[in-house]
Amino acid sequence: MGNFKVKDHYFNKAKNENFLARSIYKLEEIDEKYRILKPGMKVVDLGYYPGSWIQYTSKVIGEQGQVVGIDIQEVNKKVTGLKNVRVYQKDIFDIQDLSQLGVEEAFDAVLSDMAPSTTGIKSLDQDRSLNLVESVFGLLPRFLKPGGNFVIKVFDSQSAQNYLKAQKSLFNEFHYLKPKSTRSVSKEFFVIGKNFKA
Repeated sequence: MGNFKVKDHYFNKAKNENFLARSIYKLEEIDEKYRILKPGMKVVDLGYYPGSWIQYTSKVIGEQGQVVGIDIQEVNKKVTGLKNVRVYQKDIFDIQDLSQLGVEEAFDAVLSDMAPSTTGIKSLDQDRSLNLVESVFGLLPRFLKPGGNFVIKVFDSQSAQNYLKAQKSLFNEFHYLKPKSTRSVSKEFFVIGKNFKA
């Protein structure tokens, strides 16, 4: 994130539309393009804080759906008021069993907009980012049901590209997208997996 916030079009739009962060528009674009979320789905948002992805997801999945947010940061009260939302202050990688999240079975979709804390040292940050991506992929067999959908933020590097190529076969469809609301200098893009082959 750096120490400065660019008060750009998307930042202002988010403020005006009462969303908690500009990253809402990344998920919205991904979902409009790839139809990741549907009414009635059960969704987990990894590293949800501050919660704009939860706000969007909650709306799309509707009353029959449910979204669970997990983050090591203190629970954001701004999303706890939504009926179909539950948030937990936990480390994702400490979760041994989904019952710790109050659910019986794996989710229809796994969302991750997480980024590691950065050092400013490019090679180190790329490694940290890839480690995080690998760790999240490692959760899928437990967290994502067969046929489920997956969205994850990736910091681009050659090793990330190589790793992702090797994961393609886990899904029927595997897409890369750099959303329009991503700052042009950013090295991030999103990987969208559809129809998980467990």
